[in-house]
Amino acid sequence: MLRITRQSDYGILVLSHLANVGGGETHAASEVAVRIGLPLPIVSKILKAFVRADLLESERGAKGGYRLARPPEEVSVSQIIAALEGPIAITFCSEDSDVECSHEHCCPMRSNWQIINHRIKQTFDSITLAEMAKPDGLAMSQTENSKSGGAS
Repeated sequence: MLRITRQSDYGILVLSHLANVGGGETHAASEVAVRIGLPLPIVSKILKAFVRADLLESERGAKGGYRLARPPEEVSVSQIIAALEGPIAITFCSEDSDVECSHEHCCPMRSNWQIINHRIKQTFDSITLAEMAKPDGLAMSQTENSKSGGAS
């Protein structure tokens, strides 16, 4: 079964919360943890990973905390997952790597898996944090695209 990890799921929840509270205000890790109902150590780990990936900015001090580094419309689900898990790769041979699989000589699937992986990544690239932060954000985007004749 192909499944988004719990850490990525929580990461999207954390960033969605920050997108929904809006503004350039900083929010303490403890506040975020309480608001979304997750343990502080998990939230802290996720927030630090997002700072390293330049998705969040952090500020030290009594009034410090975390805030989005960019507007939610400029952050893709793909970037969120990559910040926590590394590059999206559904199989070892679909990674962007020069490393050859020891079974490649008898398994011609690498190019097929790379195409599938590319399509999944394109989908994740096309979905923004702004859409994920709203309960019906993706449904509304689909409706807007169909009304304007755009591709979904």
